[in-house]
Amino acid sequence: MKLRDFASLALAASLSLAPFTASAADKKDAEHKDNDSVTTQVPTSPPVAPPVAGKRDYSYTRHGVTVSDPWNWLRDQSYPTVDDKDVLEYLEAENAWFEARMAQNKDLTEALFAEMRGRIKEDDSTVPQKDGDWIYWSEFEEGAQYRKHYRKPVAGGDPVLILDENQLAEGHDYFRLGAASVSRSGRYLAYSTDTNGSERFTARIKDLETGELLPDELTNLRGGLTWVAQDGALVYGPSTEEWRTLEAKLHVIGTPVDADVTLYKEDDESFGVGAGLSAQEDWLIIGAGDNETSEVRLVRADDPTGEQILVKPRRKGVEYAVDVRDDVLYVHTNDDHVNFRLARANLDNPGEWETLIAGSDEFYLTGFDLFKDFFVTEGRLDGLDQIQLRSYADPAKVTPIAFPEASYVAGLSNNPEYDVSKLRLGYESMVTPDSVYDYHLAGATLELLKQQEIPSGYDPTLYKTERLTVTARDGTQVPVSVVMRKDRKPGGPLHLYAYGAYGYAVPPGFSTSRLSLVDRGFAFAIAHIRGGDDLGRRWYLQGKAFERRNTFNDFVDAAKGLIEQGYTAKGKITASGGSAGGELMGAVINQAPELFGAVAAHVPFVDVVNTMLDESLPLTPGEWQEWGNPITDKEAFAYMLSYSPYDQVVAKDYPPLLVTAGLNDPRVTYWEPAKWVAKLRDVKTDGNELLLKTNMGAGHGGKSGRWNSLYEVAEEYAFILWQMGLAKE
Repeated sequence: MKLRDFASLALAASLSLAPFTASAADKKDAEHKDNDSVTTQVPTSPPVAPPVAGKRDYSYTRHGVTVSDPWNWLRDQSYPTVDDKDVLEYLEAENAWFEARMAQNKDLTEALFAEMRGRIKEDDSTVPQKDGDWIYWSEFEEGAQYRKHYRKPVAGGDPVLILDENQLAEGHDYFRLGAASVSRSGRYLAYSTDTNGSERFTARIKDLETGELLPDELTNLRGGLTWVAQDGALVYGPSTEEWRTLEAKLHVIGTPVDADVTLYKEDDESFGVGAGLSAQEDWLIIGAGDNETSEVRLVRADDPTGEQILVKPRRKGVEYAVDVRDDVLYVHTNDDHVNFRLARANLDNPGEWETLIAGSDEFYLTGFDLFKDFFVTEGRLDGLDQIQLRSYADPAKVTPIAFPEASYVAGLSNNPEYDVSKLRLGYESMVTPDSVYDYHLAGATLELLKQQEIPSGYDPTLYKTERLTVTARDGTQVPVSVVMRKDRKPGGPLHLYAYGAYGYAVPPGFSTSRLSLVDRGFAFAIAHIRGGDDLGRRWYLQGKAFERRNTFNDFVDAAKGLIEQGYTAKGKITASGGSAGGELMGAVINQAPELFGAVAAHVPFVDVVNTMLDESLPLTPGEWQEWGNPITDKEAFAYMLSYSPYDQVVAKDYPPLLVTAGLNDPRVTYWEPAKWVAKLRDVKTDGNELLLKTNMGAGHGGKSGRWNSLYEVAEEYAFILWQMGLAKE
């Protein structure tokens, strides 16, 4: 990532890193009867009992199976507009119940928030980094929710504020900076913002010489903003009504948006489209792909409407990514090995790939970066991050960058320039705070530039981290990373976290918030379960589609293994996960509810079958490669139905449960957690707490702003401590 693209580009062209949802069955197969006399029972204020969502007859039939779904009405039929009175009343009633039940923990929540905030340096800044004629960095001012972005000339001069997120956020309950990119000349800044959590961004262009905004405005877009044509134009991705990015469009500065040219349009709605520049910034790279297949085109960045080069036609199951150096193509692909190889090709014959680094069962090659005199490969060996320097003349010769701890997280950070004498790296572990290093190539030495400061104090010698394995029921060895105080008593409470989808490996990194549990006697564990790619690409494949149950089983077996190894005891485990990790929470409490003392499920993807049956809602077609297509595949439908957390809720005891949702969330639509909670309230046989909090003005990530989001972490931890009987401690 170029430093000039300084925003956190968490949004790709598609939403593949979190389950994007849809709901309800295909209308052709549905038998739908509304009983208007059955409505939500909304408690008076203050509520003295939890709300009850009334049942309304609804069922659908697929592959000869009829499924009843009496809470289908919680999906507003006018979505993405949500204005159904009954739906809104139910969500507000649940919010009122959440506030009423959590009121007794107000002091604890405030205390947790205060100690979490006390660990954060309020007037913090990033390490400055040179990019061309400018040095860039960002700062938080004391008390501020959002960042200010600055630069100053390399030749000398005063800092210049180029973007103030706090100013942009004024008057909005929610704010998020999406893409932000400074042109190569340094004159223009293009940036995009979302002010309601819907992930539909609006882009503006700022003249950094005059400080004025240009009249150009790009609305309803997703993904990055890429400068081309000698800074005269931007490449961007517009969003469809279903949040799908199917085009790469070119906007020439100063021209009407309706005159923008489509550089590439994708016909397969399961694919997403994105664009970026090559290492030397001379090629525009346009990529299209889903979760398992990709296709790339190249066009000269100074002539973006010119002739495009198709690198290689798509082939199902083959992923590849490319970069270009001196008109030589470098390709990262899984075409002949599951753990990827690195190849190169001539641009006049881009589909003929010559292997530079062969695929390996031991080393998982996750990516590469090209520089003038060398290139870098990144990957994992035995689940641990690796950064390797290699020469163009002898790619097999490896210079690894060594790190001091046995378990850690490390990777390249912002390295915007092509010709460098040092590399910017990021490093942390479960006991070592986030650290920024420069690796000096000449001496092969690491220089610590900054380590995360914890104003209220942190003594790493009080803590220890371990990496252990537990044996899953099929004999697979599942790694678990654990951090705890050295004086913690064995068998105490333990919080277990995981994600387990899309090949995302949860890094064993540092967290200041986590200390609020660890300092109260908890161990904090990360289960590196299948579905992530912690141990290589096969680890991911063994947790998707028809092997999805491995993910859930690994988590349950990790919990049991931690009990067997004396780290904790049954009923003393708390757990959390979000999005696909929220699906995980739903599945494991269906399978083994007795293990858990409390569970937090954030924006949980729990209505799996209904989501994957409705291709009319956001990005469902793009998710079939991950989960299966229950519309056309009878076996996929049956398999999903067998584990879908919402469908598998039955009359039994469940642990205390905190559930969150976002009304504007396009990834896990609000009705999934709402329906799940409604069904649990109706059928579960225990008297344990069940709370649903819906952010009425936010999306997938909850509230925006560093303090607002931190307060929600404090609420979660207060709930956990309350349910574990530790609220007074």
